[in-house]
Amino acid sequence: MFKPTTREPLWIGLALVTLMAATRGQHLAALDYPLPDASLALFFLAGFYLRPAWAFAALCAEALVIDLVAVTWGGVSGFCLSPAYVLLAPAYGVMWAAGRWYAGRYRFAWSTLGALAASLLGAAAVAELLASGGFYLFSGRFAEPSLLELGARLLSYFPTSLGALLLYVGLAALVHTAFRLAGIGASREALSAR
Repeated sequence: MFKPTTREPLWIGLALVTLMAATRGQHLAALDYPLPDASLALFFLAGFYLRPAWAFAALCAEALVIDLVAVTWGGVSGFCLSPAYVLLAPAYGVMWAAGRWYAGRYRFAWSTLGALAASLLGAAAVAELLASGGFYLFSGRFAEPSLLELGARLLSYFPTSLGALLLYVGLAALVHTAFRLAGIGASREALSAR
């Protein structure tokens, strides 16, 4: 049986940091077709794979630095930087907590896919309400916010957000499965037992 090493969480953490840098709001990705934002997915994956709480804080700090650099020096509009920006932390916290919750139920078996789907859908809905809903209601960018308009905006933005989340978590699940089947790396059970 493979013995887990302390390097695996490091490599996973570096991959997540790189994914955020490559996808966050197209700030740093100089592509004609920018990649969808992976922020929600990477917080879920960090909650699943990384045990220390400082990893959550580090990813939040990275997101803030990327956004500030993009607005300050990158020529990106600062429209989204508003009092509602602070609601991103609880939105990401919900995704992190969902990843932690699923990590406690995960087994390398088809039977845990229901728990994965429930954790992703539930957390994504709450995170969308906090991030997009919070922006609409508390940013000061909208003259007369209404619950009807809030609902319409959530219905408009949530499918895209959910699609990006499912894309990245699905790709991570494929990589995870390939590594497990090849006998490379420690199992999630071994990592969480530390």
